[in-house]
Amino acid sequence: MSIKSVMLSGVMLVTLFDGGAALAQAVVVGPTAAATEAAPVADEIIVTGSRIRRDPLNQDSPVVVLDAASIQQTGLSSIADVLQRLPSASGGLNSKVNNSGNIGNPADGGGVGAGSAEIDLRYLGSKRTLVLVDGVRFVNGASASGIPSTVDLNTIPSSSIERIEVLQSGQSPLYGSDALAGVVNIITKSTQEGLQASAQFGTFRQGDGHTQDYNASYGIKLPTTSIVFGGSYVKQEAVRTANRSTSQFPNPFETSCTDPIGGCSSSTPSGRFVGIPGTTGNVTLTHLPITGKPLLTDFRPFTSADRFNFAPLNYFLTPSERYGGWLSVKQELGDTVNLRVKAEYNRRNSQNQAAFLPLVVGPDAGNGNLLDTITIDGTNPYNPFGTLSAGGAGNPPANYSTIYRRLVENGQRTYTQHVDTFSGTATLDGSFHLGAHKWYWDVNATFGLNDAHQTFTGNINAAKLARALGPVALCTADCVPFDLFGGAGSVTPAMLNYIGFTEHDRSNQALFDYTANVSGDLFDLPAGPVGVAAGYEHRYQYGSFNPDPIIVAGLGADIPAQPASGHYSTNEVYGEIRVPIVKDVPFLYSLEADGSVRYADYSTGFNSTTYTGTGLWKPVADLLLRASYATGFRAPSIGELYGAASRNDAAINDPCTNVAGSPYQSSATVRANCTANGVPASGSYAEPNGGQLGVLTGGNAALRPEKSRTLLFGAVYSPGWARNSGFASVLSLEGNYYDIRVSNAIAPTDPQLTLQQCAFNADPLSCAAITRTPNGLISRINATLGNIGGIRTRGVDLTFTYRSPKTNYGAFGLSLTGNYLLKYTETFPSSTGFITTSYLGTTRGSPDQSYPHFKGTGVVDWMIGDIDAAFTGRYVDHVTETSVVPGNRLGDTFYGDVRLAFSPTALQHKIDFTVGVNNVFNKNPPACYSCTGPNYDPTTYDVPGQFGYLRIAYHM
Repeated sequence: MSIKSVMLSGVMLVTLFDGGAALAQAVVVGPTAAATEAAPVADEIIVTGSRIRRDPLNQDSPVVVLDAASIQQTGLSSIADVLQRLPSASGGLNSKVNNSGNIGNPADGGGVGAGSAEIDLRYLGSKRTLVLVDGVRFVNGASASGIPSTVDLNTIPSSSIERIEVLQSGQSPLYGSDALAGVVNIITKSTQEGLQASAQFGTFRQGDGHTQDYNASYGIKLPTTSIVFGGSYVKQEAVRTANRSTSQFPNPFETSCTDPIGGCSSSTPSGRFVGIPGTTGNVTLTHLPITGKPLLTDFRPFTSADRFNFAPLNYFLTPSERYGGWLSVKQELGDTVNLRVKAEYNRRNSQNQAAFLPLVVGPDAGNGNLLDTITIDGTNPYNPFGTLSAGGAGNPPANYSTIYRRLVENGQRTYTQHVDTFSGTATLDGSFHLGAHKWYWDVNATFGLNDAHQTFTGNINAAKLARALGPVALCTADCVPFDLFGGAGSVTPAMLNYIGFTEHDRSNQALFDYTANVSGDLFDLPAGPVGVAAGYEHRYQYGSFNPDPIIVAGLGADIPAQPASGHYSTNEVYGEIRVPIVKDVPFLYSLEADGSVRYADYSTGFNSTTYTGTGLWKPVADLLLRASYATGFRAPSIGELYGAASRNDAAINDPCTNVAGSPYQSSATVRANCTANGVPASGSYAEPNGGQLGVLTGGNAALRPEKSRTLLFGAVYSPGWARNSGFASVLSLEGNYYDIRVSNAIAPTDPQLTLQQCAFNADPLSCAAITRTPNGLISRINATLGNIGGIRTRGVDLTFTYRSPKTNYGAFGLSLTGNYLLKYTETFPSSTGFITTSYLGTTRGSPDQSYPHFKGTGVVDWMIGDIDAAFTGRYVDHVTETSVVPGNRLGDTFYGDVRLAFSPTALQHKIDFTVGVNNVFNKNPPACYSCTGPNYDPTTYDVPGQFGYLRIAYHM
């Protein structure tokens, strides 16, 4: 029986990786490994999802707990990669995403974030998942390419992490803005005795992607003082697309640029010359390089065989280096007061890469800057065509369309980031008695700074290019006349030295956060004490993005950008209550009602009141039923409010292109609508750039906050008979149904939908958002951020956890968890109302995201003596593409990971040796035509190839 059949027959399947016993829901009735390792059952602690201290087994929200051991056992060196394996996670930016500055700022206004890593829960976007560190906010990341609204998980040293708690439900009333989909709370080490250290080396079977991962921490415990400090170093080398069979061409299964699917670039090393006087209108060189001025006989008609294959020149896995250190100090100031100080520093050096710069000039270039208005003078010593005018003031009428030249002499485009992150927190906490009840309090001050620099090589200065192509009499002093016509090898180092430059961009973000909390029991009811919590938060956030001055002036040949900055502050108060209603009566073993409320007042003029109500019912001791209703709030981020306009090159197709199989050819309505939108009635327009169209993104100061509503119903069954009979040491079964509706969602209108609505329905709003050149080419699609309408998602999380007692044959464990996605829709405005699009069971590019009906992972592990072995299966249901090749099926995908660990008794179990292989079946990701990743969706699937690793760990 297949894995999917098991799920469909009602036996729940799958959820995370190795160390199945260490991965479990914190919300269970009976003990699990995760719960019992986190704290004794009798202890009352704070678990993410509530500010009131309680038995973790009676937590009122679905929480997944990952401890340090289970994280290390995955063989992954990035916390984001670990979290993105959760079935409730839907990907997010990670080291498999190579697209950076070469495709511009993302359409959500959040900044590129190249080299960083994020977590996205429930497909609602990373900006709707709140990341905390020790229950307080952490500074947002930046990569010198915008102002992101999310935490870069690569800025948190792995050696500092004790465990991670993932709340799989929105909780704005307790934590404030951004917690619409859920909360990830990273708990760092506060106590430790002696040394803990580990070293790991991993590599792909192909001999690339080498990864080194070193972690060390040391703890000192004195009578009133605890000190823990440590450091981490991770180096991940690149996996290049040239070294994988699936990425040799821009489209899957392509073997030549002449294949009908297309995809190769019309910006070629030999040059493509469109609409040039005296030519057939679309020509290239017959041979290259040509020294001096070509003859008209040196040009021939351009064919598909002349297109440039850029696919092997990218990364499958981006290289990065991360290192950092941290310190945690706890000092008792008396019997009931503690001072805690935590500080951390992290440095990230990372790189993204793109093919050689496609230099495109002329009236139909669509750059949106000076390159669209360049006139090439007839006196240029390499120009065989006479003056090529771009038109405009002071020039003759335009007499050419576009010149495309792949500038291979200038080397590949590289985007190198250097990112420094500082964070510090000071906390005073303590307790006191109020009557017979114990109360807890804490005050916290947090500071965070993220400072990023990006260096881009391979760009050119458009003003200098215009001078070098202009009248030769004006190209004096250091100016060197430029050869745009001689093909690859004709551009000399002297020419490049004049027009080329190294771009330097910078961004930074800062956080100042001050919080105060108090919690305790008010009084006792027959069923137990009434618990309350209350608190106050003042937060100030600042962000800025400063591109290179040449880019600000609009003189770059790559993606344009403008500086942006902004800040806001907020004052917030919250309250939470827990009321036990009934206890120890038939069918009412316990009944409890919980609630919370939060008010937030933003300096940007927004305010909100959010609330949550939860009911917990145990009809018997072994069964917990819960239901909750929550409202959520997300304020527009700095980038969404103040981000300057920039271009995003989206992998989408124009329905108005006149090529075989296009709607333009098959529908008279589409032809008429396209003509009305500026496409030549002659049918001469064919989209030239292989499915990448410029989308103008940017912030909007008129944005309103997002709001959400979340319904949650769940049940947890953990039978006492299984533990009492010796059948299991752990046995639990859990299911949670969620329904999340986001209104006033902040996003751009889907540009593919904009093109379709204009072409098929002549929608005035959509057509007005499209700007075309005189020859019909799209120069930009306006996708400025707005409150587009809504997002709706519904699904079911299922979890089964079993661990056997110790036997003569060892102990066995089984962990099965999965997510069924029942609905995911987005609603956009149109001139006639709203258009709702369902993405369930589909994949889409720009940005890459798949929405499978079901996904998850199952773990089987076996421990005997000094040996611990595990097999992990990860399953992703099939999806279909909605654009480029509509209906293409990305088939069901199953990955297998194996791990074997040895902890010898002879060494007192102080040293652990681990060997593992991820993707042991060498499964390739399913082929995707519309994805901006190299023919696959990097947010959902693994890099092709088996990854093996060796690890040694020591602990005192």
